[in-house]
Amino acid sequence: MSLLHSKQSLPPIICGLFATCFLTLPMENASADADKYSQTLKSTVWIITSDADDETSTGTGVFVDKEKRLVLTNAHVVGDSRSAVVFFPDLVNDLPKVKRKHYLDNVLKLAQPGKVVAIDRKLDLALIQLPKVPERAKVIELAESSTKTGSPVDVIGNPGGSDVLWVNTSGTVRTVYDKKFKSNHGEHEFQVVEIQSPIKPGDSGGPVVDGEGKLIAIAQSFSPQNALVSYCVDVTEIKSFISSNWKQAPLPTKQLLDSANIKHQKHATGHYEIEQTLSEGKSQVVFVAKDTEYFKRADVRKIWSLVSVSKDAPKADLMMRLLRQSSATKIGSWAVEKNASGEHLVIFVAKLDATAPDEALEGTIEYVARIASAMNKELKPKTEEKTAKETLASWLAN
Repeated sequence: MSLLHSKQSLPPIICGLFATCFLTLPMENASADADKYSQTLKSTVWIITSDADDETSTGTGVFVDKEKRLVLTNAHVVGDSRSAVVFFPDLVNDLPKVKRKHYLDNVLKLAQPGKVVAIDRKLDLALIQLPKVPERAKVIELAESSTKTGSPVDVIGNPGGSDVLWVNTSGTVRTVYDKKFKSNHGEHEFQVVEIQSPIKPGDSGGPVVDGEGKLIAIAQSFSPQNALVSYCVDVTEIKSFISSNWKQAPLPTKQLLDSANIKHQKHATGHYEIEQTLSEGKSQVVFVAKDTEYFKRADVRKIWSLVSVSKDAPKADLMMRLLRQSSATKIGSWAVEKNASGEHLVIFVAKLDATAPDEALEGTIEYVARIASAMNKELKPKTEEKTAKETLASWLAN
């Protein structure tokens, strides 16, 4: 009877044990998750930037260096801006005020003006330096190495489509690998931490932390095929970037044109149109690209002028003339491009170091205008001069 009783009593004991586990473990996990969120939150920032046309964008960042007062984010968050407004969470009893409006209404009290001091578009990383940081801010601890597939992670971000900030999202690491890809923000190549967790616009640059609250990546983008799959920049790339020689982002084209007092207007394509005055009262239209092009850490600014448009492809003698002139020019070269209408465009193109001073931009614009104007004159059909006798005969014929 006692044995049977023990056997009969066993299931309730086991159930009791499981009940205890299920009641206790989630509470412990919830507490640990809350502590991790609170810890990571003190390292997380909300970033606002504006471009040369005063169009505002927002994103997220993470505090990585106390001595130098550095915030890490994505390059596409800061764009071509040299400055940013940075908010640390306003905490009351370790809980953040989450309404976006609260921060916008208290800019003077809560915001820090930041300076973009480093950028790498290939890695899609940028550093913002602050004049000071609040006492409540804590530098995040970086993981020693890359994370592993299957590891749980948490992301804190500031989704742009929401009225609230400091949103936490949990997920799982799908895989870690080297990835080369294009996004709306350019071409990228870095070690990706691919996670099963949605990243929204505005979450970019936010910390991705492991179970111990250590930074293993920062949020970068989401998969165009699956919104639940997101790409993050691995901590090894972050460490390499922070320790490398810093390179500032080029100034926005409009800002550079304004500082050089170059008159311009915005073309329908978004590029900047300049009517460059030449000698003898002539002028030539020159365009400066709205965005800079880049390869790895080299940034260039494209400047060009259109010379001719034709339905027919340039003839061999013209192509040879363009080729010879390209080899002789000091800056730039000739290009023949085909537009969407099937027309052939003859263009003179120069590519200038995007970090060059405004004097270099001014000189390059003038050079492009002179070369294009000279070729334009050559390509125009020459008017035939009739003799007086031929003119008289023509009048009589009419």
